[in-house]
Amino acid sequence: MIEIRYLESADRDFWFSLDKHLPGEQFAKKVQEKQGYVLRLEGKPIGLLRYNFFGDNIPFCTMLFIESGYQKKGYGKQLMQHWESDMKKRGYDLVLTSTRADEQAQHFYRSLGYRDCGGLVIGQAGCAQPMELFLAKCI
Repeated sequence: MIEIRYLESADRDFWFSLDKHLPGEQFAKKVQEKQGYVLRLEGKPIGLLRYNFFGDNIPFCTMLFIESGYQKKGYGKQLMQHWESDMKKRGYDLVLTSTRADEQAQHFYRSLGYRDCGGLVIGQAGCAQPMELFLAKCI
């Protein structure tokens, strides 16, 4: 049985086992502001989604992660659809996400109806990285 629920304080260890980018001091804020979800399968947490707001008014998925043994089984799609539905209920009609241009996630997001809407290139010495591809979807 699949359960998707808001992030809770008790999820901290699981969360940080998958999310290596969220600063530790931001975890409580994500819990308080309900800006994260945990996907559980048969009571075991296997995936997460976190978001913030682009320009303070557009929901922006900043991380979607499903444990490796459970990937490519539809759980990521269910988590994204849950988030989109929640954002729609809250009155939003547009959502964003991003991924590096050299990652396969862009194809996953496009399969869910997201469309390319821009990119960010950071080429300064010492900070250079592949382009960050932004994708948008009307919900």
